[in-house]
Amino acid sequence: MATQAKPDLSSAAPPHGARHVAIIMDGNGRWAKKRLLPRAAGHRAGVEAVRRVARAAQDLGLECLTLYAFSSENWKRPASEVADLMGLLRRFIEADLDEFHANGVRLKVIGDYHALEPSLVAMIENAVARTSGNSGPMIAIALNYGAQDEMVRAVQRIAQRAACGEIMPDTIGPAEIDAALYTADLPPLDLLIRTSGEQRLSNFMLWQAAYAELYFTDILWPDFDGRALAAALDAFRMRDRRFGGL
Repeated sequence: MATQAKPDLSSAAPPHGARHVAIIMDGNGRWAKKRLLPRAAGHRAGVEAVRRVARAAQDLGLECLTLYAFSSENWKRPASEVADLMGLLRRFIEADLDEFHANGVRLKVIGDYHALEPSLVAMIENAVARTSGNSGPMIAIALNYGAQDEMVRAVQRIAQRAACGEIMPDTIGPAEIDAALYTADLPPLDLLIRTSGEQRLSNFMLWQAAYAELYFTDILWPDFDGRALAAALDAFRMRDRRFGGL
């Protein structure tokens, strides 16, 4: 019989009730356009927002913050913009890793990041390894990530196990799929935020969002800050989460 995944209702959650928040960081380009600036300026401002929100997440007691930094579809953007984004990622790691490590933050990367340039992959893996022993909150960065690709990879891994006789097909359930995803070691997703006023998931954490609360804000990502995150958590606290029950 298939194993059923159950919502984690741990009492370890902070007062607002959320352990794991994910954010689709949208609006860098529009922020720059409103100011008659190049898109690169919007991305640079977006990195500053990441710093503010990462610090606020710690202050607000989140166990995990997942940020959608670069999707598997973002390769369709102009090569110069992709290069600029990768450069910003490098500088972010170089500038902020010491602070994250000192604060006990654990870094994780989800997605097919091995498709990135080898020196950047090495930098990412060094950052993840350096913080892996920390006991503080986790910040997960989604790089070259697409939820449909994640689910395909999970199904392939489970199929390989079944072909080898490690698992019987009729025992496969939600828990087995959870365990095969990039997010297997993260808490269940409680709240998914999207900035900039768009109201779609854009191939982000589709499986994980099954029982997550969704929060859409018109704030463009470079203007998002700790106060905006606190407002989203206040809204989450007021939601009645029944997980299919009464």
